[in-house]
Amino acid sequence: MVSIKDVATESGLSVATVSRALNGHPSVSDGARERVLAAVESLGYRPNVVARSLRTDRTGTIGLVISDVLNPYFTELARAVEEEARALGYSVIIGNADERADLEDHHVRGLLERRIDGLLVSPADGRSPMTLEAAAGPTPVVFVDRWIPGADAPVVRADGRDAIRDLVDHLHSLGHRRIAVITGPTATTTGRERIDAFREALAEHGIPLPEAYIGRGDFQAESGRLATERFLDLPEPPDVVFATDNLMALGALDAIAARGLRVPEDIGLAAFDDIPWFSHTDPPITTIAQPTAELGRVAVRALASLIAGEPTSSTVLPAHLVVRRSCGEPATPPQTDRAATGGAARE
Repeated sequence: MVSIKDVATESGLSVATVSRALNGHPSVSDGARERVLAAVESLGYRPNVVARSLRTDRTGTIGLVISDVLNPYFTELARAVEEEARALGYSVIIGNADERADLEDHHVRGLLERRIDGLLVSPADGRSPMTLEAAAGPTPVVFVDRWIPGADAPVVRADGRDAIRDLVDHLHSLGHRRIAVITGPTATTTGRERIDAFREALAEHGIPLPEAYIGRGDFQAESGRLATERFLDLPEPPDVVFATDNLMALGALDAIAARGLRVPEDIGLAAFDDIPWFSHTDPPITTIAQPTAELGRVAVRALASLIAGEPTSSTVLPAHLVVRRSCGEPATPPQTDRAATGGAARE
């Protein structure tokens, strides 16, 4: 049977370095980790996880609880988490909360009972007692995308405020003044942040947001469809609808198509959270894009540092506006993405 000593000999590294690499210790360089992984693959080494966990009190697994596995944003996030965790020597157990606090509790409890080394959570809302208990307990916890205010755990998230301001500036420049919004649940930090930022950006232009132009959604497609139907039934429908989530934007598209209307000729549409097919719809959808994969990678690295007993802090990455043609934009040739310097990307 192949042993860790064989892996050390094959890789030309010490047994201690190989052990740290297999346990995802952040002190191991990328080059050394690649040599270890290559030796593991070449020799067919399979560590005895149970025996190792008894010796080290580590299982080599981390948990990930996401809000909705059917949401393409969280699917991409989960993939990035799994890839980065694997590179650091961890396996990932995923739980889908389906935007429900009780399911979030169920998954968090089950993962802690499995003695995971650390936990990543994107809370369905702030009402999960098990998530709060986990954040205050001995198992390292990192929040990703969403968080629970006051919980003692680092957060890795995107800041969409500037991008939402850029979107409203963009819509204003196109001549739109009647702008409606489909919000997410205000029990979530992202739901509150996005509607607050949207109100503030409208106020900067002196644009009112009447109650009739607010559709309260739940980050699900059906709520986007229902909200858009109500907007279309108004005596004075909005010029543009801003859906603060990609699934609600898809629901809005369904409602618009069901009335035989066209985007953007009859009503414009913008969305928060870019997804691959938004660039392929007719017309392509103007969106706010988050650095989803990078959020997943940074969150795993932060969790690995906590597991290793090293301090870590919260990380905020910028979102940016991607201008396409769903809000009445003139057709223009593709331009270089200028988001990194504060401008909007145009496709």
